[in-house]
Amino acid sequence: MFMGVFRRLAMLWGMGKTYERLDDALQRFIGQQPMYFVATAPGEGGHVNLSPKGYAETFAIIDEHTVAYLDMNGSGAETIAHLQDNGRITFMFCSFERTPKILRLYGTGRTVLPGDPEWDGLAGLFPPGNPSVRSIIVASIERISDSCGYAVPFMEVVGTRDLLKDWGARKSPEELAKYRAQKNRVSIDGLPALEP
Repeated sequence: MFMGVFRRLAMLWGMGKTYERLDDALQRFIGQQPMYFVATAPGEGGHVNLSPKGYAETFAIIDEHTVAYLDMNGSGAETIAHLQDNGRITFMFCSFERTPKILRLYGTGRTVLPGDPEWDGLAGLFPPGNPSVRSIIVASIERISDSCGYAVPFMEVVGTRDLLKDWGARKSPEELAKYRAQKNRVSIDGLPALEP
């Protein structure tokens, strides 16, 4: 009896629940968010990495337990290094609109690079022509849960920043390769990331 009362109170108070799969409602929620967050960490010690991701068209749901996103050029390669180290990854989608909700996807990820056998099929999930893409991260989702998001503020999206895309468009393939060799070879903790 106590557990039944607790469950009813949890629903009234907006406490989170877990889901078996990314159903249509969850997929719609994900598609409505203008940004998301990706978290990874090394297997032992080191720094936890949490990255905001813009460009909503960079996230794709492959099936009810598999997702992928375009990994863009950046000054670090923490996610890639951590996935090579232990594979653990968490995504967070957070509503900043009237209805509060936080959705987390926990899973195991891997990196697919241009030239890998899977690249063309995965790249077809995203709009073409983004010059700043360096890899595609694919994740098998093992746990899906939400929470209330009651303390998250209301925010309005004014627009997207095209700075990263524009930066990539100004670079030649050789310049991008040189940049990655300088900035993306190892994580801040010295874990291997991208080979030059």
